[in-house]
Amino acid sequence: MIELVDVYKVYKTQYYEVRALDGITMKIEDGEFIAIMGPSGSGKSTLLHLIGCLDKPTTGKVIIDGVETSRLRDNELTRLRRDMIGFIFQQYNLVSTLTALENVELPMIFRGISKDKRRKKALELLKKVGIEEVADRKPMEISGGQQQRVAIARSMANDPKILLCDEPTGNLDSKSGKQVMEIIKRMNCEKGVTVVLVTHDLSLAAYADRIVRIRDGKIETI
Repeated sequence: MIELVDVYKVYKTQYYEVRALDGITMKIEDGEFIAIMGPSGSGKSTLLHLIGCLDKPTTGKVIIDGVETSRLRDNELTRLRRDMIGFIFQQYNLVSTLTALENVELPMIFRGISKDKRRKKALELLKKVGIEEVADRKPMEISGGQQQRVAIARSMANDPKILLCDEPTGNLDSKSGKQVMEIIKRMNCEKGVTVVLVTHDLSLAAYADRIVRIRDGKIETI
């Protein structure tokens, strides 16, 4: 499902350069749940952004479902992200002026799905994550745990094959964090969604099938 081949990501300034990723080669199988761990500045989020086609490598190949992403035009990358990849971040990134239901509907609007179909599916997704009762409330009217569940429902709106999670419980208390991780794990097990989780927390990494540790842009263990 995901393959990186000798991937480097270098950020240059006038005076120096930083190798955020330094020759990463790895594979993630279809339906696998992996956790990426490492200290701050190790390259975890950079790696996640490359897998999510939010950025391109300086050199090397990032291959998603058999497609080498560096060869795609911007509109093709946008389509791949929209149709194949769901994102869950520490900051929920909900649209504050929209209700929970409307936030979940948003990705389906971009795909041109009819209003009736997208509303029905959005309600089903909110029910699946256990918060259908807040469908008509805006983000500031619900708790952090509920906001993250809305973000999870939104990430699944277009039936992605890949779910990328960057510290998804970082702003939550331990009870809400556990509930969120159980929802993500259930999607992995029941839907076969490939999950890539970036975390500092070993208790969250325990949900994964495998832990990849990186330091200074290099893989330590895989």
